[in-house]
Amino acid sequence: MKSPGIILVIIGIVALAYGIIGVDRKNTVLDVGGIKATATEHETSPVATVVGIIALVAGAAMLVSSRKSS
Repeated sequence: MKSPGIILVIIGIVALAYGIIGVDRKNTVLDVGGIKATATEHETSPVATVVGIIALVAGAAMLVSSRKSS
């Protein structure tokens, strides 16, 4: 049960980082002739944050329980 716990902890950390840091996306707002206007939107994912917390807690619980049973 040690390796699945480590994998869950890693997935949790990556999901938390993605949910907190977010992603910048550039969208074209206006494109007329040679003039192009773009807007940058910063998006974060609350779902990734929740999944990251759950995976991190579950992985830590698996690591603690495997340590106690050994």
